[in-house]
Amino acid sequence: MSILSKNQVIDNKYSVSFFLKKGSYAETYRVQNDTKETRFLKLFDYSKLHRTQFTENGDVLEIEILKQIKHSNLVKYNDSGNIIIDSQKFAYVVLDFISGETLADKMKRENKLSTYESKDIILSVLNGLNYLHNKQIIHNDITNQNVMLDLSGKVVISKIIDFGYARFLQQSNKDFLKDGLNLFYTANETFNKVFSFQSDIYSVGALYYYLLTGLPPHFVEISKYKSDRIQLEETILEERKKPLKFLDKVDEQTKTIIRKALQPKAENRFKSVKEFIQALNGELEIELSIPEEKTVKVQPQEKKKGKGFSAIAGMQELKDTIKLDVIDALNDKERYAEYGLTIPNGMLLYGPPGCGKTFFAEKMAEEIGFNFYQIKPSDIQSKFVNASQENIKNLFDEARQNAPSIIFIDELDALVPSRDTSNISHMNTSAVNEFLAQMNNCGEDGIFIIGATNRPNAIDPAILRSGRLDKHIYLPPPDFEARKLMFELYLKKRPTEIGLNYEELAKSTENYVSSDIKFLCDEASRKALNANTRITKNIVLETIRSNKSSISIQELSNYSVIKTKMGNLNSNDNDRPRIGFKK
Repeated sequence: MSILSKNQVIDNKYSVSFFLKKGSYAETYRVQNDTKETRFLKLFDYSKLHRTQFTENGDVLEIEILKQIKHSNLVKYNDSGNIIIDSQKFAYVVLDFISGETLADKMKRENKLSTYESKDIILSVLNGLNYLHNKQIIHNDITNQNVMLDLSGKVVISKIIDFGYARFLQQSNKDFLKDGLNLFYTANETFNKVFSFQSDIYSVGALYYYLLTGLPPHFVEISKYKSDRIQLEETILEERKKPLKFLDKVDEQTKTIIRKALQPKAENRFKSVKEFIQALNGELEIELSIPEEKTVKVQPQEKKKGKGFSAIAGMQELKDTIKLDVIDALNDKERYAEYGLTIPNGMLLYGPPGCGKTFFAEKMAEEIGFNFYQIKPSDIQSKFVNASQENIKNLFDEARQNAPSIIFIDELDALVPSRDTSNISHMNTSAVNEFLAQMNNCGEDGIFIIGATNRPNAIDPAILRSGRLDKHIYLPPPDFEARKLMFELYLKKRPTEIGLNYEELAKSTENYVSSDIKFLCDEASRKALNANTRITKNIVLETIRSNKSSISIQELSNYSVIKTKMGNLNSNDNDRPRIGFKK
């Protein structure tokens, strides 16, 4: 049911002729002004507008943008105001009524347009966009539904309508409400809330392709994805890696122009709408050469040789799990296949800094003897748009070629942060999407992933679901036995007093992490060297008293909460995996 009724008078100026359409935050009507001229009225429900749809002064952003524009290829602003209906506040804007049809309606009848007619429409749209861009306005929603053909005069005029997603260039994109956008007309970077003049150029390129072929570029059937928008986005991005297909009637010059406008990377498209217009008019020679991105080719380290799991004190349940789920699964594939089993995709090692997550991964590589890729976020991330995704793809391609392989990623939270975080950059979001795509069932390709992090809550949740990082292992500070063994390890080859009591040292360092104990041993050694004496129990104890654990009780408590949320391999706290070293 519409908010306004037929013949209802708005603000003593406009009489409602009939209701046209209902949207998520606004309704549209055909109305008449006091001189009986037909107009188009859009009624905004303040309670349903997103905060990014307001100006700093609390006015409706769309209305303020419409007030500032006047161009023959843009819908024309007439009037606006606020009204109260049933104690609820609404805003309205009145525009010229366009007697005609949308491009979507026209294409339902004609399916495809001629090269000449398509070019004429696109030039009109670009002229309107050029005006907007000169006023620092991005339209963000150029589609077949938002371009109307004005048929009221002798000459058909194309006009851009509906400015619901328009924004001023200087406005922040981080909270941009993009869920209603048509994905087939939006540029790759806009999936990650990065909007620019170049993203409008992509939309026009997509519209041009649609007019000539009857379908938007890289079209997929939306109904297959139901409400899974993320999966749909990933599929469309994957489709865009494939070459565009054109009908035979489309000439090479037009194909080149469209390919230029639809480049995945914004910097490779036309630099401006004016440049796009010049290309269409034959005034500009088009370059499709793409600057080479700096990508990283990651080579596996030599197969690790060493003591493997025997160098780790305790953690037997974790070792047994890795042996059962990973090592034996790869060494006896046929038997596991009988039970329909392969190796899991990977596991997450999380816990306070300095508790041996990297050490465990290295010892696991020694135990298994597979190709081992040890990666930091800085090895993958790039300042170039889309280069991070390419680096991730290269890594997984290399690992597949050298399978079976282990990929160990330290500081995983920096590489794949949660996409819900407001300050995440679009490059990071794209990297998360690529990582998700590559991780899907990678265990079947002989790839096992180990991620390590001190901040599991900062990792994108999609990485942690089953089928990706299947197992979550909490590594707490070393227990008494592990601390005792570590003191022995670090001090046994140094000049210590006879009968140094390692048990007393271990008792004095509860909640100290592995790296703390290494630091304490080094500091005690420096004091003994300076005093020209052996390393004594008193020197070590004094060093311990002078240096608190690098992790506080509060932080340990926080990890306990995280552990409860994440779930853990071990349900009994007394049997938690604790990392240490054997002599």
